[in-house]
Parts: sequence; structure tokens; C-alpha cells
Amino acid sequence: MYRWAVDTPRGHAFVLTVCAQMVQPGPTIGQYGGVPIWKPHSLSTPHEGQLDLKIGERVRASVDLRGVPAGTEGVVLLANGFNWLRHRILFDNGVEIGDLDHRHLEPIGRAAKRLAKRR
Repeated sequence: MYRWAVDTPRGHAFVLTVCAQMVQPGPTIGQYGGVPIWKPHSLSTPHEGQLDLKIGERVRASVDLRGVPAGTEGVVLLANGFNWLRHRILFDNGVEIGDLDHRHLEPIGRAAKRLAKRR
């Protein structure tokens, strides 16, 4: 366990306690090894049917979204979340929408092939 005394800008003090497992980074990514990849928590398991998409993969809107008709293709800009996997997508019509998941998207191309191998 690690403990730090932290002062806030308003003068309030509190103690921050962090478990050792939370601060041990895994392997790093990037040209210079600067960004650590964190191992997901053992209790964080995605819900049934969630898409584990990676940045740059292609997807298609499976339902009508605000400014995006169903069937519009796009690319994953951000993959986010531990227990609820959600994505920010830039669609081909120029609209960018966040917090989309398996209820709104279907993988296409390489993403579909990669996910089909996992199932």
C-alpha cells in the first residue's frame, strides 16, 4: 500500500491510499516506451456481446444515430472503458460521435475477422 498526503487548492487535506497492484505498469507502447499498458482489473469483465475494437478499425452504424443513418461506415478514434467498452467514431459523412457500443456498431473488414476468431 502506498499513502500520500494531498492538499487541495482550497486548503483541504486528505490521504490517498493506493494498492500496489494499481501502480505497477505492464509493458509499454510507443517508439520510446513511454506509455504504459495497464492490466485490466480481474473483476472488470465486459458484458456479453461487447465489441473489443482497436483504434483505427472500421465499423458500420447498425442503427440510426443523430446525423448518421444506419449503414454509414466509420473509423474508431478512441476505444475506452473497462466494464463498459465504448468507442468514439468518426463516420465517413464527417460526424463524430462518442459513447457508442455493441448496440450501435458492427465491425467490418479486419475488425470483423479478428473478432470472429475470438468467438
